[in-house]
Amino acid sequence: MKRMFVFLMSLLIYLGGYTASYAQSSSGILVKGVVYDAANRSVSLPGVGVTLKGGSKRTVTNGNGTFQIEVPSASSVLIFSYIGMQNQEVKVTGNQELNVFMSADSKALEEVVVTGYGTQRKSDVTGSVGVVSGKDLLTAPATNALQGLKGKVAGVNVFLNSGSPTGSPKVLIRGLGTINSSSNPLYVVDGVAMEDIQFLNPNDIERMEVLKDASSTAIYGARGANGVVLVSTRRGASTEGVTVGYDGYVSLGVLPKKLDMLNSDEFLQVIQKGFENYSKYNPTGTAPVFSKKDPRLFDANGKPLYDTDWQEESTRTAFSHNHQLSVLGKSEKSSFGAFMNYGRTEGIMLNSWLNRINSKIAYDAKPKKWLSLGFNLLVNSTKGNEIQEDGGGQSPRRSMLEMPPIFPVKFPDGGWSNSSMISDPYSLESIANPVHVLSTQDRLRKRNQLFGNTYLTFHLLPGLDLRTQFGFDKRDNLFQDYNPTDLTNISAPLGYASIENQHSFYWQEETYLNYNKEFGDHRINAVLGLSWQERTAENGFVSAQGFSDDFFRFNGIQSASQPGAPTSSFDRWAMNSYFLRGSYSYKDRYLLTLTGRADGSSRFGKNNKYGMFPSFGLGWVVSKENFLNQVQAIDELKFRASYGVTGNTEIPTYQSLGTISSETTLLNGTRVSTSFVNRLPNPNLEWEKTKQFDAGFDLSLFKSRLKLGMDYYHKLTTDLLLDRPIPSSTGFAVVRDNIGSVSNRGVEILLSGSPIVSQDFRWESTLNFSYNKNRIEALGANNEDIFPGPGFVSGSQTILRVGESLSSFYGYKRLGIWGTDEAAEAALVGAVPGSAKRSTQRGVIGKGLPDWSGSFINNFRYKSLDLNIEMQFVHGVDILQQFFHSTQDRTGYSNGFSSTLYDSWTPQNQSGMIQQIRNGPYSGQSSEVDDHWVANGSYLRASAITLGYNLTQKQLMKYNLKSMRFYVSVQNAFLIKSKSFKGYDPEATSYGDNQWGQNIYFHQYPKPRTFTLGASFQF
Repeated sequence: MKRMFVFLMSLLIYLGGYTASYAQSSSGILVKGVVYDAANRSVSLPGVGVTLKGGSKRTVTNGNGTFQIEVPSASSVLIFSYIGMQNQEVKVTGNQELNVFMSADSKALEEVVVTGYGTQRKSDVTGSVGVVSGKDLLTAPATNALQGLKGKVAGVNVFLNSGSPTGSPKVLIRGLGTINSSSNPLYVVDGVAMEDIQFLNPNDIERMEVLKDASSTAIYGARGANGVVLVSTRRGASTEGVTVGYDGYVSLGVLPKKLDMLNSDEFLQVIQKGFENYSKYNPTGTAPVFSKKDPRLFDANGKPLYDTDWQEESTRTAFSHNHQLSVLGKSEKSSFGAFMNYGRTEGIMLNSWLNRINSKIAYDAKPKKWLSLGFNLLVNSTKGNEIQEDGGGQSPRRSMLEMPPIFPVKFPDGGWSNSSMISDPYSLESIANPVHVLSTQDRLRKRNQLFGNTYLTFHLLPGLDLRTQFGFDKRDNLFQDYNPTDLTNISAPLGYASIENQHSFYWQEETYLNYNKEFGDHRINAVLGLSWQERTAENGFVSAQGFSDDFFRFNGIQSASQPGAPTSSFDRWAMNSYFLRGSYSYKDRYLLTLTGRADGSSRFGKNNKYGMFPSFGLGWVVSKENFLNQVQAIDELKFRASYGVTGNTEIPTYQSLGTISSETTLLNGTRVSTSFVNRLPNPNLEWEKTKQFDAGFDLSLFKSRLKLGMDYYHKLTTDLLLDRPIPSSTGFAVVRDNIGSVSNRGVEILLSGSPIVSQDFRWESTLNFSYNKNRIEALGANNEDIFPGPGFVSGSQTILRVGESLSSFYGYKRLGIWGTDEAAEAALVGAVPGSAKRSTQRGVIGKGLPDWSGSFINNFRYKSLDLNIEMQFVHGVDILQQFFHSTQDRTGYSNGFSSTLYDSWTPQNQSGMIQQIRNGPYSGQSSEVDDHWVANGSYLRASAITLGYNLTQKQLMKYNLKSMRFYVSVQNAFLIKSKSFKGYDPEATSYGDNQWGQNIYFHQYPKPRTFTLGASFQF
């Protein structure tokens, strides 16, 4: 990687010097001009590419549509190109002042889209495909390849669940349709499946296509049920010559808001009131005596010495920067692209960071008329310190809210504080202060990836190509954890270290024929091919505790006195597939697409190794009919419909087999090896199947000034992989089987247009929103409820119940607070006035999947200035605020919300929903999951506001540049949410990839508000 870095830097410096010297030494004719829209001759066109034919010189028109370019002679030819317009070639012929008028391209609708194993004309596509350019993905700086996708494609929910630099987004395409299998879409990067694109450099992405319906995803068969995201990365230059570019930014991230927690005086009032109410909740006990005498924490008058704002102490202003270098070149028969990226992203929580270095080389050539070839190689290395985000425990994201403010970060002697360091009888929960944890705990994550592919394309006949390609994805991860010996209630007094190595290698080989031909009114696009794929994985894990000091940390794990049992594992799966797709168009009006794939997977039972996944799509371009083609306002009107079956093979390996586990146990004081059967075989196990119907239309009006797309879909997933109960006489409780079904019904709408287009000002706007209704249709023979977790107080927090949505919250109803006039009634259920009044039975109290989601994106341009505003919204979703357990319902153990002091039940205030203050360690608690914890999760967010300035053509010529842009932006600019939600951000989870964890969280890593200054240029 270091050698590659040196090579790319040397090449960049050489090419930069060569380009500069060429610009300085060349001489010729300076040609100036203006480019106009032929349909409205008073409107000039900014951003038009102006290229010297046969040469490397290139420029673009500025905000006024003007340009100037130096050409070698009066016979030179300039090529003008602009998206949606016909290319024009104009001879200079001694004319140094040109007015160029560009006409709309009637073939603009023939834009090609990647649809898997080839491309199709956009007008011929019968499926539902969303397209996002790399430029649109980077309207605001992004460290994650999926950040920029959020809100850009209707029907695609991207949950940015954390503000951590190492946090991973969760993507759902057209709802959640599985229970035990993965819900992640299939990611295909440059034709190669990539299991995780979280750390893919977003600056390398040229465009993304999102395949949503069965007509477009069936070509991926058993891996297409959750949708497919096709990623095309940047390659070589499109015009001859060499272009060198740089993109970079620096940013500052801050905590947008603080939660309203108790300060020291308020916290002590809560402790005192809890002591005063002791006898009410424990009438037979001896009431504790409240005091403020500990000299380390209180002065002689009992006044607290410290009032620590733990949110302030645990967070910081995070400084991040990112730098991307690119060298693009093209000659007559080949092109290349070399890219390198370095970035450091700091999190707003202390000691949270991610470093990434990324290098990529792409090469394409056509050495013979009958042969094309190329390769793509990517090296990606990341290293970061990760803050624990799952579960509860003593993670700093929790303790920075619950650590009592009466303690300092450090005492005057330099020692770290913790909540056990008090002599007054408060009986606080033992908590290591969050600054101590963040400063001394290691959770290092090192990831190295080598990814690439190579291809050969044989041009057998006109329109007939044979392509064979080989791709691979090699990953090596090293996770190193160390918890010091002085972290109370985490690792004290022994300390804890662990090292985990993860190695995986995935390869695929695919060979297929592509046929593209027109016969008069007929056009055929066909693909026929076969594929082999395999993935192997090896893991090793060692841990230990019992360190005498913290010197070696995980680097001397052998020095620990209590080593844990080491573990290792090996995993392998393979697939063999055959696929085809045929698209037929008649007179550009009537469209038919047939797709099929046969997949064989090692993950399923011996009786169901292969499955067939067919689909078909129909389209009618009504605007081509005689009764509409004379309507000038309509550019395109296309109706389309599709139906097909896809599968989900993403389950752990060996689930269909009877497997044996091995471990050790102590027998007569000696550790011996043991083995036992841990799973019954099921030779009939097969993949989940998703049948999907889609109907929609695409409408373009007024020379593409207004566009509308709408889809209705119905997805039914059957043969869900669930654990079926079996007789206990077998020695097992369950066996994995295909039972149950889930449906998703929805509507997607995408409306875009250019309300204002004038000489100096342009406004482009896009509104997209989608509605999805998720429903469990069946759960085995008896449709019995299933409680999949995650577990917390009251047991499982979610329920699977026929007729309800997946990710339904499960808990009690809070009917109020028992009043003084209800003392007798409360006593019947073991309660007293002031405690929560709840329903006797649990039920569905909310859901974590939204009904509505979407975005409203506006782009404005005035001369050389541009402004981008992205708004995103979610409606019809709930949040299960598990943190109410410890910050409101369980007073006395730790710090909590200020509302516990000011809004809690008292004999004088019996109308609220917050229980009376009691001291949990002495008086117990009444904390159960109920609907008081559930908040409205709807929100409106200004996700990004970006203001940019592009250098004028005159300025570019002065500095010998092709383009240059400066910009400033703010991300997460503001957030409008419901008053019932009391956390940092309504979009989060404490349960990682758990299917049921969305919008369920105990505490969260807050999302920052980020201010960015950036620049990009090409020469």
